Amino acid sequence: MNVVSSVIENAKAPPFDEDVVLVERFLAGDRDVFEILYSKYYPKVFSIARGILLDTEEAADTVQEIFTLLYRNLSRFDKRSRFSTWLFRVAVNRSIQQARRNKHRSKNVPLNEALGTPSPEEDHSIDPKIHETLAMLPPADRALLTLFYWEEQSLQEISESIGCSLNAAKTRLYRARERFRQFFEEAKP
Repeated sequence: MNVVSSVIENAKAPPFDEDVVLVERFLAGDRDVFEILYSKYYPKVFSIARGILLDTEEAADTVQEIFTLLYRNLSRFDKRSRFSTWLFRVAVNRSIQQARRNKHRSKNVPLNEALGTPSPEEDHSIDPKIHETLAMLPPADRALLTLFYWEEQSLQEISESIGCSLNAAKTRLYRARERFRQFFEEAKP
């Protein structure tokens, strides 16, 4: 085997991102494809917003703002990362901004609502202490925990979504877990 064929065999083509085709069609004037992106990503974006904001109505409003921003700024997507990564980064940042604006207001939303799980009458395994603990955390910590535990993103995906290195994402997630653990242990039973 010669050097050239070895290099060709070892070279990896970037993974195909079908969303890039939709973005290009949108930018070329086909506005109908935005509905495809909206339908595909609404559930995940809503879950991220709800996990950070801990309020279903607030999350729904924020998701509408996120998709409005997306519609207006789709030309800013530079295709160096996956479309979903870019969208999740926008969702996390916008949700954190909204949470910071609302920090003076008390959030008394049951955890099951924040997680989209059955009510306590249907599922007695949910500890209300978890909700109280999440409400004590800063929005950035809730964002990390949401992405990792609820959205089951890898650390690499999280680092891309929040715009930091892989090591920084690991460190931030570790610290968020530690703060959660500390608040959880200190909370009244």
